[in-house]
Amino acid sequence: MSKVLVTGATGNVGREVVTQLLNEGIEVRALIRNPASASLPNGVEIAQGDLSDTKSLVKSAEGVEAVFLVWPGLPTSLAPAMLEAFKPHVSRVVYLSSMSIPKDRTIKIDPITDFHNEIEQQIEHSGLDWTFLRISGLATNTLGWGQQTRSGDVVRWPFAAAARSLIHEKDVAAVAVRALTSAQHHGAKYDLTGPQVLTQAEQVRAIGDAIGRPLRYEETSPEVARQQMLAYFPPATVDGMIKAWGSLVEHPERMSHTVEEVTGTPAHPYSEWARDHVHDFR
Repeated sequence: MSKVLVTGATGNVGREVVTQLLNEGIEVRALIRNPASASLPNGVEIAQGDLSDTKSLVKSAEGVEAVFLVWPGLPTSLAPAMLEAFKPHVSRVVYLSSMSIPKDRTIKIDPITDFHNEIEQQIEHSGLDWTFLRISGLATNTLGWGQQTRSGDVVRWPFAAAARSLIHEKDVAAVAVRALTSAQHHGAKYDLTGPQVLTQAEQVRAIGDAIGRPLRYEETSPEVARQQMLAYFPPATVDGMIKAWGSLVEHPERMSHTVEEVTGTPAHPYSEWARDHVHDFR
């Protein structure tokens, strides 16, 4: 096939998509806001631009057959112009979405789920072929505990019993590469999860096993976490995230076998992800 355009190429999932495409011998172009700080593998063509900049999108889409799309939290009103910029060249969009999207698409859940829902609907009506990768929690979200594990043996966070089927970024990328390089995944809405459901306390123990040092989970109040998160996210987003975490105590995240069904290889367990990221926690 011809070239693949990867957005979000410097992120945890996007960088893995780039690597796996290159390993398959596929030409990769990465849409990068700041090329000087990209640090992508050799062989990647860099296109400077942004999903909010239609001119850069038109140029970056030339000669491209498929796009791996990560929406960076921009206003969803920008999506129609983005998709129009892709249409003259691109035939296929693979969108990194969320497993929390409800069956009733009119229901509002939280700001993150709602923007994924809106972007999906925009893509569905664009006339492009599409595949949606509706992921559970990314294992990389737990990198936020790294500062605590590097400085001590206790992770302080709320909802110790919140249970998730966290997915390794390698597994998301493996499914993405197949969807980007084959038309047989057109119209699929894949629920992608890890192969097990672990509480947050169990996740911390797995990190301790990986780094060779026992770690303890100390539950804090949601309000303490909220105040910390407000330094990085808007209040509505923070409240939505905390509400979602709290719901996972009584209603654990569901698990699927879609990764194995699509790729032929079982999804990586969280313990393996932790071993892959030892340097982030020591």
